[in-house]
Amino acid sequence: MKSAHSPRHPVTGFDQLRRIILKSAAGLVAGPSLLIAALAADSKPANATSSNPAQGERTMSTVTTKDGTEIYYKDWGPKNAQPIVFHHGWPLSGDDWDTQMLYFLGKGYRVIAHDRRGHGRSAQVSDGHDMDHYAADAAAVVEHLDLRNVVHIGHSTGGGEATHYVAQHGQPQGRVAKLVIIGAVPPIMVKTPANPGGQPIEVFDGARKALAGNRAQFYLDFASGPFYSFNRPGAKPIPGVIENWWRQAMMGGAKAQYDSIKAFSETDFTEDLKAINVPTLVMHGDDDQVVPIADSALLSAKLLKKGTLKVYEKFPHGMCTTHADTVNPALLAFITG
Repeated sequence: MKSAHSPRHPVTGFDQLRRIILKSAAGLVAGPSLLIAALAADSKPANATSSNPAQGERTMSTVTTKDGTEIYYKDWGPKNAQPIVFHHGWPLSGDDWDTQMLYFLGKGYRVIAHDRRGHGRSAQVSDGHDMDHYAADAAAVVEHLDLRNVVHIGHSTGGGEATHYVAQHGQPQGRVAKLVIIGAVPPIMVKTPANPGGQPIEVFDGARKALAGNRAQFYLDFASGPFYSFNRPGAKPIPGVIENWWRQAMMGGAKAQYDSIKAFSETDFTEDLKAINVPTLVMHGDDDQVVPIADSALLSAKLLKKGTLKVYEKFPHGMCTTHADTVNPALLAFITG
């Protein structure tokens, strides 16, 4: 395994998240009017699908899974080009990958991103918010489009989803070329006897409490603070980035996002990582305050048969947005290498 940098320092997410939870409990706030307008514009027609759109409604690309859940996806670029499938983080949507999708579209690739069940424009179902369903939903999209020689790229929770998909579906079917996980949750986030370096369950209990009590404020504080490290001394928050994060998060269903906290924090991906035999790039910022590097990337890279570790000094959890000028060429070099 190779490392671009050594980790700067271990970071725990407990204090950062606790401060956000306390702030979120202070009271309700109304989202900016432009965000409300954006949410309304992006609302999904109740019965619009790729195969049976209603008269005068938008046609959306969707696939229906075995349990009847409608999963939205976008599919850009030449159909005969090598496909890249992007897996988004919690509690966002496929839109979080727009910068990367446009970059790789310009390089001649076919790019696909789906919205996880209960998130974005996918159906807000009550059940199935676990990694087994997430991986099966991703498989439904890949098989519907009959994608092969695929590069899968996952961020945060999406890194767990992509890992589980590759190990359980894509690799056994011979569909996967390479895997990239960025700021990703594997091997396991929560502290357990087998994972003493994990985060205490109280961190995730607190997140659930904040989400249930005042989701809009919790998400605004999360995007304004640790997600992009805008809470660091000298950092310059970018309003558009914060508002776009909030827009995506509020498009999704509260039930799905609440349940997903257990999925991303308590799922153990150890056996998935051990089973993967395709080349895998593990990218992580050493200032990741959401998924601390010491208990994630540094361990995952050791479990992978063909893992390459790249650590980026002072990069935040949301590095794909704040440092796309570094991340995108690194992804391209790995894909073409």
